[in-house]
Amino acid sequence: MFTKETYINRRSVLLEKMKGETGIAVFVGNVESPAQYRDNGYKWRQDSNWLYLFGLDEPRMAATIDLETGEETLYADDFGIDDIIWMGPQPSVSSLAAEVGIKNSASYGAFDVAVLNAVVRGRKVHFLPASRYYNACKIASLLGLDTEAVFSSCKKGCKEASEALVRAIVSMRLVKEEQEIAELEKAGALGFEMHTAARRGIRPGRIEQEIVGAMEAVVLSKGWGVSFPTILTQHGEIFHCHTHDLPVAPGKLMVVDAGAETNSHYASDHTRTYPTSGKFSTVQKDIYSIVYQCNELAFSLIKPGIPYRDVHLATCRHILGGLKDLGLVSGDIDECLDLGIAGLFMPHGLGHNMGMDVHDMEDLGENLVGYDDDQSRSSQLGLGSLRMARRLKPGNVITDEPGIYFIPDLIELWKREGTDKGHVNYDKLKDYYTFGGIRLEDDVLVTKDGARRIGASRLPIAPDDVEEAMAADNN
Repeated sequence: MFTKETYINRRSVLLEKMKGETGIAVFVGNVESPAQYRDNGYKWRQDSNWLYLFGLDEPRMAATIDLETGEETLYADDFGIDDIIWMGPQPSVSSLAAEVGIKNSASYGAFDVAVLNAVVRGRKVHFLPASRYYNACKIASLLGLDTEAVFSSCKKGCKEASEALVRAIVSMRLVKEEQEIAELEKAGALGFEMHTAARRGIRPGRIEQEIVGAMEAVVLSKGWGVSFPTILTQHGEIFHCHTHDLPVAPGKLMVVDAGAETNSHYASDHTRTYPTSGKFSTVQKDIYSIVYQCNELAFSLIKPGIPYRDVHLATCRHILGGLKDLGLVSGDIDECLDLGIAGLFMPHGLGHNMGMDVHDMEDLGENLVGYDDDQSRSSQLGLGSLRMARRLKPGNVITDEPGIYFIPDLIELWKREGTDKGHVNYDKLKDYYTFGGIRLEDDVLVTKDGARRIGASRLPIAPDDVEEAMAADNN
């Protein structure tokens, strides 16, 4: 948790951004979630928007901010003797409220009364989209809404939620404070350690799960845990492959996409792709080199004022040029770009926002988080999945993660439907059906005059450096 003044200031800025709005803003923190039965829960994690504004990393809390008077109230229950027997002495709700600069506190049940009173009086109730079912049920029941209507629907967000409140929070959290950047640096350093453990664990015959266990042990010993379920796979063409039951096979490519979350709940997200035999084959190195060049190209273009959409398109152009040199695509590169041919090989966007969440704030709606008002999402495969398209500002933290993948089912679909308009060499692509995929990802901070990568050390990424590191690991 940061200083009391941090949270006082953030809520003050929020009030200023909501100036002109009437009613109350309501916030519901997370509750503990049972895994099998009530007293055996999933690992506790507080809601990130709650942490940003209130800092209190405890379950079963809520808050209101009166947008007209500025009055703030924290709602939670003091612990009784039964709780103290199991958990030891606990601070009072009033003392927790004082820790984050809130004068008023009340019981958790009083939150429902306060919201219902506002509804009865005809006051507007501003809320953020819910990401957990309990929170959605609570808000929906108080406001007379269908539970599903309170959830975010990914790209479009939640139409019942307060767009003014969402926009205010997004504008604040998009630009990281210096103390947040310091926490992201810690997450980056921890991510470096976990990825180093992964690379050192890649040995033919070893089961993937053993490598994942070694990686996650690093994070659990020094931080909160992983920032998202670890992706470690020899099927890199499957973006979110979370099964880890295969033995490491020689001659394959191992994609390791994983992140660390610090105890302060800031995240890292890195991806590297390794040759399981320690050296790339000629074909593997050809494709790897294109992706590596794209990663470097994107980083060189990142600076304030440039739309990240333009950086995405620049990397797509480079991918197409590299694949043309290999005879996999043909024709004018700009025409291929306009037709969206790059989406066959990189069906995802170049990057996303980073912060307390590995896809920061996307629970509030991707379009409001990742797009400026004068931008619209493309319908093309790949470009349409770009999560961050905005004009960059100092303090933005984003990922730079180009990739090239050979997805047989997708290739065959394009071939049947003629989606490529004659620009793809399908006969030659057949040789790549067992290739897999390559992704290379760094976390990047936009500075006042350019960009820098998060973390004191960068994981080996140039093809020769990767092979050199793997050779050293074996000594």
